[in-house]
Parts: sequence; C-alpha cells; structure tokens
Amino acid sequence: MNTKQIIIGCDHGGFVLKGQLIKHLQRRGFDVCDVGTYSADSCNYPDIADALCKKIQNGEFERGILVCGTGIGMSIAANKHSGIRAAACENTFSARMTRMHNDANVLCLGERVVGAGLACDMVDLFTDTDFEGGRHTLRVGMLNDLDK
Repeated sequence: MNTKQIIIGCDHGGFVLKGQLIKHLQRRGFDVCDVGTYSADSCNYPDIADALCKKIQNGEFERGILVCGTGIGMSIAANKHSGIRAAACENTFSARMTRMHNDANVLCLGERVVGAGLACDMVDLFTDTDFEGGRHTLRVGMLNDLDK
C-alpha cells in the first residue's frame, strides 16, 4: 500500500481530538505531519492554521485537518490564505459534500462539537472523497479568483 500523506494541527481546544485523529489516520496508512500544538497549554489558533496552510500552499501536502474548540476559528484563519478552501464541518454529509462540490483542501473540526467517532468518520470521508468536477469546476474557479 502506498503511504498517503496529510497534515494536521490544532490549538489547545482541539489537542485531545487531534491526538485521536492522528492515531486513526496512522492506522489507515497515512503519514501524518503534525504542526502543533503539542500540549493543552493555551496558544493562538491563527499561528497553527498559518503553519498548516503554508505547507499546502507550497505543495508539500494536498489536504489538511485543523482542530479547535468549534472548528470555526480555524476555518476563518485558514480561509485567509490564498488557495485554501477550508470547511468547518459537524456531520458526515458536509464532510463528503465539501470535497465533492467545493474541492475543500482543509477540514476544520471542533473538539467541543463532535465526538471522536464522528470526527474519524468525517476524516475518512474527507480523505477518501474525490472532487466531482463538472459544473463545480467553474464555481471552484470562481472561488480561486476571489483570492486575486
């Protein structure tokens, strides 16, 4: 089996869930790059989102996962980066559809919003679902044009 790669990061509010997701991803054969944080001590989520997004922007990784308390702060910070399409998801349907229709490259999750089981299911859908293309290609292109 070819090793798949993904990058992950969290702030203090997502520290526990990030650890659970790393173990889950590794069991599935992923090589996981962890950009922090590495403890439950308070930190600033924009710094973590920035570190992860820069590695996607420079082509080191195709997709990433960010975790905070709600997923919202991380998604706002991530979407400030050109070429990043980050989606805060709370259910499996959204995690699948954001890949199919939006070609999202960053999944944002909230440790205080979703349990580990649901989060693992969403991660599986996010990593295993391809962009559908077709009519959605135009729309994703329009999103990319907003970066300019």
